Amino acid sequence: MRPTYPVTELLGDGIGPELSRAVHALAESLPIRLEFRPVDISVPNRRARKSAIYDEAVESIEATKVALKHPTATVDESPNQVLRRRLDLSVIHRPVYTIPGVPTNFRRELDVDIVRIATGGTYDDPGRMIGEDGAVSLRIVERRPVREAARYAFGLARKTGKRVTTGSKYTIQKATDGLFESVAKEVAGQFPEVPHNAELFDALLGKIIMAPEKFQIVLVLNEYGDFLSDMACGLAGSLGIGASANLAFDASAVVRVALYDAAHGTAPDIAGKGLANPTAIFLAVSMMLYQLGEVAVGQAVKNATLDLLRQGVRTRDLGGRESTETFTEAVAAEVARRLSGAEAPAAP
Repeated sequence: MRPTYPVTELLGDGIGPELSRAVHALAESLPIRLEFRPVDISVPNRRARKSAIYDEAVESIEATKVALKHPTATVDESPNQVLRRRLDLSVIHRPVYTIPGVPTNFRRELDVDIVRIATGGTYDDPGRMIGEDGAVSLRIVERRPVREAARYAFGLARKTGKRVTTGSKYTIQKATDGLFESVAKEVAGQFPEVPHNAELFDALLGKIIMAPEKFQIVLVLNEYGDFLSDMACGLAGSLGIGASANLAFDASAVVRVALYDAAHGTAPDIAGKGLANPTAIFLAVSMMLYQLGEVAVGQAVKNATLDLLRQGVRTRDLGGRESTETFTEAVAAEVARRLSGAEAPAAP
């Protein structure tokens, strides 16, 4: 009997159906069973069912504790934003690293985990006009999500042996960014073995470009994390190849629910043509497997995907000859081969 894990699968738009088929094919190669529970949040279903479809999605995710989300079109509303609000997803974890086969102008190796507070900042307040010539918005930083993100970042560092860098403008934004750094320092005291330093955010951007090897886990506020994630993905060669985890926590700082997705969009121009690149969704599956405690399986999925890319087994967008289906078949076969004689690895 294979261990079984229920997973909410949020179906999407564009290339979403092809990526779903790729995920299911990959899952068949695993020594565990992922019991997918589909919820269709594509545009037609969202328009037909309105808030009821989000009610169903939230109920399913809270039952399964983990979800895999396929790309969705932002029409009428952003499903990502709705789900973050409904599920209280306060932290986003975005690993960004050099991916073989992705052309880039950046010649250094990049490998950084960006831990972003997903709430607050100015993003939670659209602002308002003051007369005709001025505008104002509130910038909100709250202790709880900062503490949750910091505990997650330092916990990740403890598991991986990495260092944590906090980035903010605490010398200028003394109240908001000062609170962020204060909470992060408080949490750092609970992880004395984890190296930690603080950087001014503008200087941090330049330093990552000049010496990326010095930065391993970077903890930042909402807007800063948005800016940093896009810059790092640009250095790696693509805003779209990569995966992220959206996390909610209980009162004990344990992950309560986790939603994993690919960073790219729906790519409607290639939908249905077998051209979709499943790399990012496979990396999302890998992250989900880590959360489920299946560390060896998660490592096998990630390493098999990246090693095949390194060997030239690539879809056409990366200069290869593989279709969505043939690339999936290659990854699934390689994962099965590796796990057939795999030894238990160290914790991620």
